[in-house]
Order: sequence, then structure tokens, then C-alpha cells
Amino acid sequence: MSMPAEVLTIGRLGVDVYPQQVGVGLEDVSSFGKYLGGSAANVAVAAARHGRRAALVSGVGDDPFGRFLRRALAGFGVSDDHVATVPGGRTPVTFCEMFPPDDFPLYFYRDDAPDLQIAADEAMLAAVRSAALCWTTVTGLSREPSRATTLTALGARERREHTVLDLDWRPMFWPSPDEAYPWIRAVLARSTVAIGNLDECEVATGERNPRAAAEELREAGVRIAVVKMGPAGVLGLDDDGFVEVPPYRVDVLNGLGAGDAFGGAFCHGLLAGWSLERILRFANVAGALVAAQIACSDAMPTTAEVEAHLAACS
Repeated sequence: MSMPAEVLTIGRLGVDVYPQQVGVGLEDVSSFGKYLGGSAANVAVAAARHGRRAALVSGVGDDPFGRFLRRALAGFGVSDDHVATVPGGRTPVTFCEMFPPDDFPLYFYRDDAPDLQIAADEAMLAAVRSAALCWTTVTGLSREPSRATTLTALGARERREHTVLDLDWRPMFWPSPDEAYPWIRAVLARSTVAIGNLDECEVATGERNPRAAAEELREAGVRIAVVKMGPAGVLGLDDDGFVEVPPYRVDVLNGLGAGDAFGGAFCHGLLAGWSLERILRFANVAGALVAAQIACSDAMPTTAEVEAHLAACS
């Protein structure tokens, strides 16, 4: 990438293997689709779909799946300059089941995942410093050396705008919420934005009430707190106070990529200098459009597509 990234994400990258049949268990599925996946990678793809220069810091194995992911990133316009090929590593694969509207079990095959083996080097830290927006995840804190890399990157970032923490709570990656809590709090103090759903915000703050959770996230150090409330919509809190946005209704097919589509759209609006309310409305629609499709990365909408749906609502 010849110019600094506008959106630089750090974290999970793998292959999503999703069933083509909905409403049945994996034991009864007869065909699958293969897609680029991983929350950090999906957010980068979503941002690129909105015209942003996007780059990913992650890792893959020296294997066919790793080669597929590099090709997919290039196809989506996401730089893989800081995606390492980890010797001996195996590119992760994730399966899911789809029981709409709200049950999407995940099965991760990611022992010693290369994206958790990444180490900070000067080229990566220079990219972190120069990016207009840097996106990190709680999953990146779950294991070394990724934890140290995330903390080093945030140290290099020096809490400048915009430094976003995706609360991205995956219980299978941690011994317990208590183990995660101090690391999450440490990174909140180094971030300017935090985004999570109700479960993720509860792990980070101990609060289940959306407003209380948002206030606690602000107390922990961020300037903008976003709480995704599922069918109740989304809540945000910044210096100007609370903003609540209702949900955008769709027939949900696969809810797994909605949060990443929301994240990439949020990055776009933040960099555009929009008000928090406008950002949340835009990101809400982007997430809903992906939830209505099987794929995640392949389904990320463009700005024009989101704007068309927003116009239809007005």
C-alpha cells in the first residue's frame, strides 16, 4: 500500500465454511460455501467496500487456505502487506450452523492460529502510527504473543483518534470472563472508541443495562461507547450524550457477519466526520443487509447500497 491505510485492523483471519442449507445440523448438510472470514478481516473488507483504503495485520499458514485468503483480500481491495505467513501454522477454518433468526452455532478449528502468533515489527508499528483509524479486538488479547503485539501497537498509537476496540467476546478463547476482564480494561484505557453487543459489554463492564454499560465504558477511558442491542437497535454515547437508533428490519438468514459489517460502516462514518446518530443509522443498515444473506465478507454492502435503503426508510 503506497499510502497510509485509512482503516487498519489487527486480528482474526480465517476461512468460513458455511452450509448452503439453512435450518439443519452440520451432520445433515450436503454442500458448503467457502469464504474469507475472521472479525478483523471482515471489518477491513467492509471498510474497503465503502471506498476506504484498508489493511489487515494478521497471519496465515503456508497452505492452500492461506493462499485463498491472500487472493480474497486482494480481490476485496484490502492490503495484506502485514499478513505474515507463519511457518508450521495452519490457517484456521470455522464452520457454522444456521437456525434463523437468532441461533448460529460456531465451530472453530484454530489450534495455534497464525493470527494469534503475529509479532510487532517496525513496519507494522509504522502502519499503526500512520493509519487514520486502528481497529483492535478482545480476541487478540486472549493469547500470547498476540496480546503483547496488541499492547505494543496501542502503545505506538498513543491513544490518538481513532483507536477502536471491538469487544469481540468469544468465550471459547478464554478460560473465563474474569481472566479477560483486566486485559479488556487495560486496552479500553488506550482506546478512543469501544463497540460491543450486550454480552460483550457485560464482560467488559459488569453492566447489563445498555446505558449503564455505555457510561462505564466512557469511565474506562473511551470517548465513544457503542452498545449493540440486537432487536432493540443500537445505543451510542459520546460527549453530546446518548443516541438510540431503532433496528432496521430484515428477514435474518445468518447473523454472524452483521457486527463486522456494522464495524466497517462505523469506521467509514467516523472518518467522514458524521454525527454519532448518522453513523449508527448507517452502520445499523449495513449490518442488517449482511444478516439477510448467508455469506459475510462476500455480502458486505457498498455505500450506495446502504444509502438506498436509508432513503427508502425516510
